[in-house]
Amino acid sequence: MQEGLNKLGEQIIGAAMKVHSALGAGLLESAYEICLAHELTKQGLSIERQLPLPVVYDGIKLDCAYRLDIVVEGSVVLELKATDKLLAIHAAQLISYLRLGNYPLGYLLNFNSVHLRDGIKRLANTRQ
Repeated sequence: MQEGLNKLGEQIIGAAMKVHSALGAGLLESAYEICLAHELTKQGLSIERQLPLPVVYDGIKLDCAYRLDIVVEGSVVLELKATDKLLAIHAAQLISYLRLGNYPLGYLLNFNSVHLRDGIKRLANTRQ
Protein backbone atom coordinates (compact mmCIF):
# COMPACT_ATOMS: atom_id res chain seq x y z
CA MET A 1 0.00 0.00 0.00
CA GLN A 2 2.83 2.42 0.85
CA GLU A 3 4.35 2.02 -2.62
CA GLY A 4 0.99 2.81 -4.20
CA LEU A 5 0.58 5.91 -2.03
CA ASN A 6 4.08 7.09 -2.96
CA LYS A 7 3.31 6.72 -6.67
CA LEU A 8 0.02 8.52 -6.20
CA GLY A 9 1.84 11.28 -4.34
CA GLU A 10 4.24 11.71 -7.25
CA GLN A 11 1.29 12.07 -9.64
CA ILE A 12 -0.36 14.63 -7.37
CA ILE A 13 2.80 16.71 -6.98
CA GLY A 14 3.42 16.59 -10.74
CA ALA A 15 -0.12 17.81 -11.43
CA ALA A 16 0.17 20.56 -8.79
CA MET A 17 3.47 21.76 -10.27
CA LYS A 18 1.91 21.84 -13.73
CA VAL A 19 -0.95 24.00 -12.44
CA HIS A 20 1.43 26.29 -10.55
CA SER A 21 3.69 26.67 -13.61
CA ALA A 22 0.71 27.67 -15.74
CA LEU A 23 -0.99 30.03 -13.27
CA GLY A 24 1.78 31.26 -10.99
CA ALA A 25 1.12 32.65 -7.52
CA GLY A 26 -1.46 35.22 -6.47
CA LEU A 27 -4.83 33.62 -7.27
CA LEU A 28 -7.54 32.41 -4.92
CA GLU A 29 -7.40 28.85 -3.57
CA SER A 30 -10.59 28.03 -5.46
CA ALA A 31 -8.92 28.68 -8.83
CA TYR A 32 -6.06 26.32 -8.00
CA GLU A 33 -8.53 23.74 -6.70
CA ILE A 34 -10.54 23.66 -9.93
CA CYS A 35 -7.44 23.48 -12.11
CA LEU A 36 -5.75 20.81 -9.98
CA ALA A 37 -8.94 18.74 -9.98
CA HIS A 38 -8.98 18.98 -13.77
CA GLU A 39 -5.32 17.88 -14.03
CA LEU A 40 -5.84 14.92 -11.71
CA THR A 41 -8.95 13.85 -13.61
CA LYS A 42 -7.03 14.07 -16.90
CA GLN A 43 -4.58 11.55 -15.42
CA GLY A 44 -7.46 9.15 -14.84
CA LEU A 45 -7.51 9.60 -11.07
CA SER A 46 -10.76 9.63 -9.15
CA ILE A 47 -11.24 12.81 -7.14
CA GLU A 48 -13.81 14.36 -4.89
CA ARG A 49 -13.95 18.10 -4.26
CA GLN A 50 -15.28 19.86 -1.18
CA LEU A 51 -16.07 16.55 0.48
CA PRO A 52 -18.01 17.04 3.74
CA LEU A 53 -16.21 15.74 6.83
CA PRO A 54 -18.37 15.23 9.91
CA VAL A 55 -17.01 15.13 13.44
CA VAL A 56 -18.05 12.11 15.48
CA TYR A 57 -18.39 12.99 19.13
CA ASP A 58 -19.98 10.85 21.81
CA GLY A 59 -21.24 8.46 19.15
CA ILE A 60 -23.03 11.22 17.23
CA LYS A 61 -22.10 12.47 13.75
CA LEU A 62 -21.99 16.26 13.83
CA ASP A 63 -21.91 18.33 10.68
CA CYS A 64 -19.44 21.06 11.60
CA ALA A 65 -19.12 22.41 8.06
CA TYR A 66 -15.65 20.94 7.52
CA ARG A 67 -14.88 20.34 3.84
CA LEU A 68 -11.89 18.54 2.36
CA ASP A 69 -10.57 20.49 -0.63
CA ILE A 70 -9.72 17.43 -2.72
CA VAL A 71 -9.58 13.70 -1.93
CA VAL A 72 -7.69 11.61 -4.50
CA GLU A 73 -8.49 7.94 -5.00
CA GLY A 74 -10.35 7.91 -1.69
CA SER A 75 -7.07 7.93 0.23
CA VAL A 76 -5.06 11.16 -0.13
CA VAL A 77 -6.36 14.49 1.20
CA LEU A 78 -5.15 17.67 -0.48
CA GLU A 79 -5.46 20.86 1.55
CA LEU A 80 -4.83 23.82 -0.73
CA LYS A 81 -3.59 27.17 0.49
CA ALA A 82 -2.74 30.50 -1.11
CA THR A 83 -1.01 32.23 1.78
CA ASP A 84 2.31 33.93 2.49
CA LYS A 85 3.62 30.83 4.25
CA LEU A 86 2.43 27.57 5.72
CA LEU A 87 1.91 27.72 9.47
CA ALA A 88 1.81 25.03 12.13
CA ILE A 89 -1.98 25.45 12.35
CA HIS A 90 -2.28 24.41 8.68
CA ALA A 91 -0.46 21.16 9.41
CA ALA A 92 -2.60 20.61 12.52
CA GLN A 93 -5.73 21.14 10.43
CA LEU A 94 -4.66 18.54 7.87
CA ILE A 95 -3.66 16.03 10.55
CA SER A 96 -7.10 16.46 12.13
CA TYR A 97 -8.74 15.83 8.75
CA LEU A 98 -6.68 12.68 8.23
CA ARG A 99 -7.63 11.35 11.65
CA LEU A 100 -11.33 12.28 11.45
CA GLY A 101 -11.70 10.71 8.02
CA ASN A 102 -9.25 7.86 8.63
CA TYR A 103 -7.16 8.81 5.59
CA PRO A 104 -3.55 7.56 5.43
CA LEU A 105 -1.91 10.51 3.68
CA GLY A 106 -2.29 14.22 3.04
CA TYR A 107 -0.52 17.09 1.33
CA LEU A 108 -0.55 20.77 2.16
CA LEU A 109 -0.04 22.66 -1.10
CA ASN A 110 0.65 26.40 -0.84
CA PHE A 111 0.22 27.84 -4.31
CA ASN A 112 1.29 31.32 -3.17
CA SER A 113 4.94 30.24 -3.28
CA VAL A 114 7.44 31.44 -5.87
CA HIS A 115 8.46 27.79 -6.31
CA LEU A 116 5.74 25.31 -5.43
CA ARG A 117 8.31 22.81 -4.11
CA ASP A 118 8.82 25.25 -1.20
CA GLY A 119 5.09 25.16 -0.43
CA ILE A 120 4.56 21.40 -0.19
CA LYS A 121 4.22 19.49 3.07
CA ARG A 122 3.48 15.76 3.17
CA LEU A 123 1.75 14.45 6.29
CA ALA A 124 0.81 10.89 7.26
CA ASN A 125 -1.87 9.67 9.63
CA THR A 126 0.12 7.85 12.34
CA ARG A 127 -3.04 6.57 14.01
CA GLN A 128 -3.97 4.11 11.29
